[in-house]
Amino acid sequence: MRTTELMSEAPMSVYGAQHLNAPRFDDEARGYDALLLLSFGGPEGQDEVIPFLENVTRGRNIPRERLEEVAEHYRHFGGVSPINDQNRALIEALDVDLRGHGITLPIYFGNRNWHPLVTDTVRQMRDDGVRQALVFVTSAFSSFSGCRQYREDVIRALEANGEDAIAFDKIRVFYNHPGFVEPMADRVREALVSFPEERRVGVEVVFTAHSIPLAMARGCAYETQLREACRLVAEAAGTPRFRLAYQSRSGSPRVPWLEPDILDELEALHAEGRDDVIVAPIGFISDHMEVLFDLDEEATHRARGLGMTLARAGTVGTAPEFVAMIRELIVERMSADPERRALGTRGPNHDICPVNCCLRGEGRPSPAVAAAVAAS
Repeated sequence: MRTTELMSEAPMSVYGAQHLNAPRFDDEARGYDALLLLSFGGPEGQDEVIPFLENVTRGRNIPRERLEEVAEHYRHFGGVSPINDQNRALIEALDVDLRGHGITLPIYFGNRNWHPLVTDTVRQMRDDGVRQALVFVTSAFSSFSGCRQYREDVIRALEANGEDAIAFDKIRVFYNHPGFVEPMADRVREALVSFPEERRVGVEVVFTAHSIPLAMARGCAYETQLREACRLVAEAAGTPRFRLAYQSRSGSPRVPWLEPDILDELEALHAEGRDDVIVAPIGFISDHMEVLFDLDEEATHRARGLGMTLARAGTVGTAPEFVAMIRELIVERMSADPERRALGTRGPNHDICPVNCCLRGEGRPSPAVAAAVAAS
């Protein structure tokens, strides 16, 4: 079927709610010309590492020596982040799945911090005649960095290319969707069988996610969603011993971030006599740089030094259940009064972000969204 057969006036949900009492779900059948897969981006060569990091840290006054320190993480892998290739593989798998279900929806790829940059991608979409599009963000959880900032990226891209060129709707976050929970549980079970059978009952699962500043965490449901996702995955995997730790913090040491850090948590587990550990990066959908360096290098080295046995669980990547989930979330927005699947007690996340959702930490919306709401 052509999705444009279901065309009606879109709510432009990428801007979020336009007033405090706005509905959070869109129950109209919508039609779309394209899907934008929106991600973080990463360098694909040694000469791209520093320019990429300068994009990531623009406006934050990060010292050059700190950039060089982080650059070594990328240089350790030849200056190439795997994230772009992983997203291309996801796009390919999703395209096959959509076509197999009779859905004709061109998929475009854009990034916040490196090529293909979202502004360039939106320009290409406009030039290709796209007028109604969905946005799938490669983050399962709500936070300023993982949700609202991506909406603002699209808003800035629209401002650069003509705000009335394309109407964008953002697909809801999916931390408790069975298409995310179940393949993540499979990855945990796969890691568990690497331990001798008689030791599996004592294995501790440490779920990890990217740390964020406490001020940012207070303005969103990030921690709550993470804890619920950990519970759901552990329950599905049959691993009752689990906890949550954080990784990949950056910025000034004077600014408090979510804790405990994974390296400190490994020390604590060792002190408790728990030396069989699975580390499961639930906060990431693919094995990109934060996983490869912070877990496979640093955490593995720390565990080895403590005499611990550490198995790292994989991410969902292009698991068929995960790809099917994305299709299901697309069809949700194409359907009137859709079924919105979600596990646990929190229910499905909203289609349209509330006015004060996922603030950056200063207790107010950031300029792009504030201006959009004020102009409505």
